Amino acid sequence: MTLTQPKTSNISIIVPSLNEASNLPGLLHASRKVKELIVVDGGSHDDTVSVARELGFKVFEEKGDGGRGMQLNTGAANASGSILLFLHADTRLPPGFHDSVNTCLENPDTILGAFRLQVENGKGLLRLVLLCANLRSTLLQLPYGDQSLFIRKQDFWDIGGFPQVPIMEDYIFIKQAAKRGKIQTLNEAVITSARRWQRLGVLRTTITNQLMIAGYHLGIHPQTLAELYRKK
Repeated sequence: MTLTQPKTSNISIIVPSLNEASNLPGLLHASRKVKELIVVDGGSHDDTVSVARELGFKVFEEKGDGGRGMQLNTGAANASGSILLFLHADTRLPPGFHDSVNTCLENPDTILGAFRLQVENGKGLLRLVLLCANLRSTLLQLPYGDQSLFIRKQDFWDIGGFPQVPIMEDYIFIKQAAKRGKIQTLNEAVITSARRWQRLGVLRTTITNQLMIAGYHLGIHPQTLAELYRKK
């Protein structure tokens, strides 16, 4: 199935991918409501690239050692929309997201926006994790990349884009953005897969993530943090 509906939106959705062939069809609905959907593949071993092209998405390949930040920057460099929305392949945007994004960024004091986070079939301890994540995002103006960050393209490049590091590119980018304006978390929520919590368990995943942040603030190099993360 290919995209045939005309697009008039000013939003470019950018999706970094690595072995996400099964998740890409779920992005079709969102892609019809924006100017373009760009997939930047980091070296998949499945059919991600061919599936993305069959669906009508713009596809680029970025196999450099700059991590996901390099993928996101490549997407931004090839985007024609005036607003960039960074979306994980396993995350689904809420209905009417394009209107909410535009309304949010009409405020000149707002530098960056994000959505509240929900997890598909999230229950038990994961509900508490999500509550804390949404409080952090709203009260501390500190959303993470899985909340689908969006920003004006000019502001994105003024900040310098994402750091090309092997881990925590979203955290570092948001910290830089916060120096330039308000970061707003919308009431609408994205729904993401629980797979990253299912791999290690909710508690272990949460502790690991907090240790990565603590290590960063203690001055540990992102490359070292990435090696520790992979050994988690």
